[in-house]
Amino acid sequence: MSASWALQQAVHAALATSGEVQDAVGERIFDHVPRDAAFPYVVVGDDAVRDAGTATEAGSEHLIAIQVWSRAKGLKECKAAAETVRLALDQAELDIGGYALIGLRHTATDFAREPDGETLRASVTFRAVLEPN
Repeated sequence: MSASWALQQAVHAALATSGEVQDAVGERIFDHVPRDAAFPYVVVGDDAVRDAGTATEAGSEHLIAIQVWSRAKGLKECKAAAETVRLALDQAELDIGGYALIGLRHTATDFAREPDGETLRASVTFRAVLEPN
């Protein structure tokens, strides 16, 4: 299994078992958003993988973005849900099958209003470093 997929599964599991995330979005944590999904919801989304190995050790750096989508009036709901995502993952100790998680840190959170004038999005970005076990 790739390190990227293993990390995505572990991140999804951590979000799905967080009481605070559940309070904010219910069980609506997706990799693929169903057409009729109710707002708010979380998408375990975009990521980038870079080599982080040394001359003697393999390793990978992952930049992963978790998106929160809302249609509430104003940014309060979106910002509150994004904060639950940050708290659930920042410096979390995740079990990633086949890999050792060296660190998982929050790097940024960006908020945006979508062009439709109704939808709000938060992108909560993390940096993870993995080494094979």
